[in-house]
Amino acid sequence: MSDLEHYYRILELEPGATLEEVNQAYKDLVFVWHPDRIPKDNLRLQQKAQDKLKAINEAREKLRSLKTKHQTTSNSPPPQQQTPSPTIQKPPKPNSDLSGKDYSRANLSNKDLSGRNLSYANLSGANLSDTFMHKVNLRGANLSEANLFRANLLLADLREANLRAANLIGADLSGADLRGADLTGARIRSGERLLVKLIGTNLAGAIMPDGAIYQ
Repeated sequence: MSDLEHYYRILELEPGATLEEVNQAYKDLVFVWHPDRIPKDNLRLQQKAQDKLKAINEAREKLRSLKTKHQTTSNSPPPQQQTPSPTIQKPPKPNSDLSGKDYSRANLSNKDLSGRNLSYANLSGANLSDTFMHKVNLRGANLSEANLFRANLLLADLREANLRAANLIGADLSGADLRGADLTGARIRSGERLLVKLIGTNLAGAIMPDGAIYQ
């Protein structure tokens, strides 16, 4: 197996996959193997996750470099037509401060909002299924009736957030801060089975789905 085929296999892709497919596969695998999703006391799995992330990062960088180089080469004009390239300004980084913004009923499914400041934003009824929100700031945000199915909320700040009637089935809230949050009527179970990941979650003072205040 060539090195190129090896990198595609690490990202679980067929050889010749597009750059967009490479980037999406990378995001999916980082979501699965992020060490924050694994109990800290499980040293074997922690080490395995770190090794996986190292391989995933290397594979993405190698394939991105190769595809960018190939694209540049294929788009280059013939030698006699080449002119000095103008200085290209890098686009500014996306504004991470989205505090107080109105995203009610917005479709944000599969978006990467990790590290963003969405404190006091209106996300009522928004579709946030499969959205990556690692370390996002949602303090005081309105997430009532939002669909957070399988959302990654690792280490998120959800203090005083309104999660009334939100769908949290499959969500990962490991390490999240939910102090004072209102989860009245939120969907977290199927029958008696809890379907939300709450490892290390701080629920002090939160209003639970049944209306009880967590002690």
